[in-house]
Amino acid sequence: MGDQVEHPAESTSPIPPVTTRLDYRLILLGSMLPDIIDKPLGVWLLRDVISNGRVFGHTLLLALLLTTAGIYLFARWGRTGLLWLSFGSIAHLYLDQMWRNPRTLLWPLYGGGFEKMDLSGLMEGMVTALWTKPHIYIPEIAGAIVLGAFFFNLARRRRLVSFLKTGAAD
Repeated sequence: MGDQVEHPAESTSPIPPVTTRLDYRLILLGSMLPDIIDKPLGVWLLRDVISNGRVFGHTLLLALLLTTAGIYLFARWGRTGLLWLSFGSIAHLYLDQMWRNPRTLLWPLYGGGFEKMDLSGLMEGMVTALWTKPHIYIPEIAGAIVLGAFFFNLARRRRLVSFLKTGAAD
């Protein structure tokens, strides 16, 4: 998972230098990871118990665990994959403005549970917000344009298969 960093012979540092490429596959996966974890768990599987689409995956604890494990793997073996995954996950927390919900972001510091939400009409509300609230639809449209251009450029340069294999965009 991720590129392995080569250790230069002249280096005396126990930590390898970051001379690896970004693995955009893992950044993309990490950017969706909080929702991949929380939506099925809190909205469908444990809806009656949790009843919230932003739970464990949207916590700083998970982001710190991913980052700490990533730092360990990097320092020990020069592997960067988990760092790219954690970067994407942290970006997701930022873009979701999770600081506005400290009970979830700082879980379990505020107690063991998460705030229960009324999930009836969740999908309809999300679709309505996507069409009527500029602070929601503008970033979504911008993200779709960036991703579309990214993948179009890869396909145009016949680099899509290479990207899927390596995560490199060059």
